[in-house]
Amino acid sequence: MINRLCIIGVGLIGGSLALALKKAGICREVIGAGRNRERLERALSLGVIDRAETDYARAVQQADMVFVAVPLGAMKEVFEQIAPALHPHTIITDAGSAKMCVIDDAQKAFGIKINQFVPGHPIAGTEQSGVEAAFDSLFQRRRVILTPLESNSADDVKKVRAMWQAAGAEVDEMGARHHDLVLAGTSHLPHILAFSLVDCLNRLDDVDEIFKFAAGGFRDFTRIASSDPTMWRDICLHNRDAVLAMMQRFQNEVDEVRLAVEAEDGKQLYDIFARAKKARDDFSM
Repeated sequence: MINRLCIIGVGLIGGSLALALKKAGICREVIGAGRNRERLERALSLGVIDRAETDYARAVQQADMVFVAVPLGAMKEVFEQIAPALHPHTIITDAGSAKMCVIDDAQKAFGIKINQFVPGHPIAGTEQSGVEAAFDSLFQRRRVILTPLESNSADDVKKVRAMWQAAGAEVDEMGARHHDLVLAGTSHLPHILAFSLVDCLNRLDDVDEIFKFAAGGFRDFTRIASSDPTMWRDICLHNRDAVLAMMQRFQNEVDEVRLAVEAEDGKQLYDIFARAKKARDDFSM
């Protein structure tokens, strides 16, 4: 049972966690914290949170668990504001899509309290954002990755794991650096490609006709281009090295396809497409 959960950043992810834990009956009180009073009032009216605070330090006082779900670029400031107010038994975790940068920010802000911070990343979401988009089953059968620190106690990691499991998630653990490389390929690169393709086509002269006749494949592929630009800008900048490495690998692949098209090499094209189809089909099983 979580007696008092503080969620800093009550949007899709933070709001959905609050709703999931309330539905599971393991959280007595949810405090929502953020800068925008109007958004917090909306979260209150929707029943997502029980109390609203715009002062982060006041919000985390006496909290058992603090969940920070703000863009990567805002993590440092949040950590610095809550650090002095943290109770020794408070556990802090986060939703950051990149872990090395978040851990670095946490170490600088928390100092000797860094052992209270258990880094995490729920791999769930939609192209929608804001507390209005939150729903209690978002994490059902979705994965959450924890990247524990050496200084974390086994009990604290266990509590964070139990929280996510109560929300319906499957929880894995891995190293932070490995996490950033894996997610750069499976999440960050696909979003970059979707944003780039839509922007590319939007710059064409006959853009209205292009979007008018866009088929289902285009809609499926570019759905995530409706995601929050601020969040994805921060992800690109804060996971820069891993993102650049994956972009280069993908560029090499695109060049290989382009050369095959130029050479009218049907066998090469077939081999690439067949290899990709098998990998995708195996993944879908």
